[in-house]
Amino acid sequence: MFADYIKRIEIESLWRGTRHIVWELRPDVNVLSGINGVGKSTILRKTIGKLINGRDEIERNPGVPGVFLTFSPEKADAVRFDVIRGVDRPLVSADLLGRVADARLITELDWQLYQLQRRYLDYQVNLSNRIVGLFTAADPEAQQKAAAIAAEKAHFQDLVDELFEPTAKHIDRSSNEIWFHQGDERITPYVLSSGEKQILIILLTVLVEDKQPYVLLMDEPEVSLHVEWQQRLLVLIRDLNPHVQVILTTHSPAVIMNGWMDCVTDVEDIIVD
Repeated sequence: MFADYIKRIEIESLWRGTRHIVWELRPDVNVLSGINGVGKSTILRKTIGKLINGRDEIERNPGVPGVFLTFSPEKADAVRFDVIRGVDRPLVSADLLGRVADARLITELDWQLYQLQRRYLDYQVNLSNRIVGLFTAADPEAQQKAAAIAAEKAHFQDLVDELFEPTAKHIDRSSNEIWFHQGDERITPYVLSSGEKQILIILLTVLVEDKQPYVLLMDEPEVSLHVEWQQRLLVLIRDLNPHVQVILTTHSPAVIMNGWMDCVTDVEDIIVD
């Protein structure tokens, strides 16, 4: 059974027998702060590792430090999640290089976009199936409901067009994949700046979850974003999916502006021994 969100993260040993962490989470936005080296990224990394490795332990093994997640509802044993990393490093992993067939993919952000293109296609198929289902079932409000479903994708496209307006880029709405027009030129997303790729990856990741409850984990997602986009980041995410639980680390005060100050937790405040 999938959970709606994570209620608590407990880490019995953050670093080799030291620092017991208990972090009570909000269902909407959670921002972890603290000085460099205090353990923000380590907490996020251990949480992600626990989610990737599968089902949470039911009983603790005495003497063996672990990571324990409490879900809502508590009878759930897994949660849907996405992970976003913000550093745009060259694509040098031998494993990734072996799977890349597109010579335009140069960096890790390019690889993330490439994977999201596939998910974006699946998302559009799901939208189409939902619309067909409405008319097949002879729903008397099928036309209005179908228009609302189609508007979800258009809303995402409108947001991206607005963000990219200063550089005269807008999404090619005739394409099933993400492409852009800039003047008379049609361009691939792989030629965007690092900041443009980063905001597109974040918003596209949120969109393709199709407003389902899930957890979005991000380690310093603002690294490539200019201040205005940092200020709007959480608002944009929650606008596209009000059911997402955001868990992130950040060094930027701009990210927590616009009403998110109450969502900030300092690492020192979740250390219990």
